Amino acid sequence: MAFVYAFIALVAGTALGFFIRKVFIEGQDSRARMTAERIVTDAEKQAETLKKEAILEAKDEVFSLKAEAETEAKERRKDLTALETRLMQREESIERRAESLDKREHQLSSAQGQIEKQGKDLEDAIALEKSRLEALAGMTSDEARAVLMQRIEDDVKHDAAAMIREVETRAREEADKKARNIVGIAIQRVAADHTAESTVSVVHIPSDDMKGRIIGREGRNIRAFEQMTGINLIIDDTPEAVILSSFDPVRREIGRITLESLLADGRIHPARIEEMFGKAEKIVEQQVHEAGEQAVFETQVHGLHAELVRTLGRLKFRTSYGQNVLKHSLEVSYLAGVMASELGVDVKLAKRAGLLHDLGKAIDHEVEGPHALIGAELAKRLGEHKEIVHCIEAHHGDVEAQTVEAVLVQAADAISASRPGARRETIESYIKRLEKLEELASAHKGVEKVYAMQAGREIRVMVKPEQISDADSIVLARDIAKEIEEQMEYPGQVKVMVVRESRAIDYAK
Repeated sequence: MAFVYAFIALVAGTALGFFIRKVFIEGQDSRARMTAERIVTDAEKQAETLKKEAILEAKDEVFSLKAEAETEAKERRKDLTALETRLMQREESIERRAESLDKREHQLSSAQGQIEKQGKDLEDAIALEKSRLEALAGMTSDEARAVLMQRIEDDVKHDAAAMIREVETRAREEADKKARNIVGIAIQRVAADHTAESTVSVVHIPSDDMKGRIIGREGRNIRAFEQMTGINLIIDDTPEAVILSSFDPVRREIGRITLESLLADGRIHPARIEEMFGKAEKIVEQQVHEAGEQAVFETQVHGLHAELVRTLGRLKFRTSYGQNVLKHSLEVSYLAGVMASELGVDVKLAKRAGLLHDLGKAIDHEVEGPHALIGAELAKRLGEHKEIVHCIEAHHGDVEAQTVEAVLVQAADAISASRPGARRETIESYIKRLEKLEELASAHKGVEKVYAMQAGREIRVMVKPEQISDADSIVLARDIAKEIEEQMEYPGQVKVMVVRESRAIDYAK
């Protein structure tokens, strides 16, 4: 029974659920259809409204575009009208210009005829005048042309000489300017004294009585001194002074210190001379070593052989024309280094070669030959590089310079030696050089007067203007300079100035 009731209840529940669902779903479907119909109706109404609005907007836009098109068309018609007006005006202007050109062409044709007639008349007149001139001059036109061509040729030669002179002067000025710039920088940066101390060979004594004590009994003291030092001791009538003579500057310096020590001590005899000589030798050796070390330190040249340093130190007691050779070597090293720096070449090599270039002067009294070659041989034997050796042997032209550094050492040596006051010469050699300069210049044709000036560094040559022209003056200056180079020896350079002057003199009476 329970099963039957359960089954009946299940059937009844199912039927009730189906009924309720049917009634509910049908109601929803009905409402959905109504809503859809209302939405469609509203959409149709809205679409109709939008359609009307779009039509109105399109009509407004068409009207606006039509108005703009009409305005633009009016403006274009206005522009076309203005353009037509300008074209008409230009056409009228062209027509007037064409008429004017026709008139001018007619005038030109008439003028051309007149010109042709005048040209023919002129040719006839020139021919007549030419025949008259030939009759008056006594020469034909070809002869006159030859004379004229000769004159033109002379003028062209003169102008060519002037142009050559101008070009050479300009090129020389540019080269001199560059060279002066480099040399000037080098000289300005090397602030060395122009004059150097020189080693003297005169020793002052307290009184002339001391001369007898120096000589000693039967000359034993002076003989012992000369044998010990290897120098000559000259005692003459010079008041309160004795003279030391030797080709070896170091030996002479040892003798000077020995003699001064003996004079200060007062005891002069062979044993004392030997003792003082030993002390003086040590003092000078120490001075030589210190001078060499100081020179190497000042120039920053490192790695030199000890014998080279010692030889450099010996140059402290060597002079050349009154110029201390060691100070000269230092100056050459500085100058060569500065110029090498300006030119962008090996500065260290140039400074090293400049310092060692006069090595041979320390031993040239012991070895025969030019000091340049002696110094080069010494440097080569003591392990210096072949480029350094070449700079040393080439600095006086004994060997042709093959490197830039060798040329720089030559230039630096000349600069140091030719500075005003750097060297002293005897008055005799100085006068002879001036006389030789004047003699060479006076030997040329057309030279009126010659003056050697600036201590022989400039020579002024006055020429006769009726015999020497301006172009000839250039050639004369070059010839004189070439003769000076070939026949004379001089420090630095000699400036040759040729002066040509014309004067007109009259008197009012």
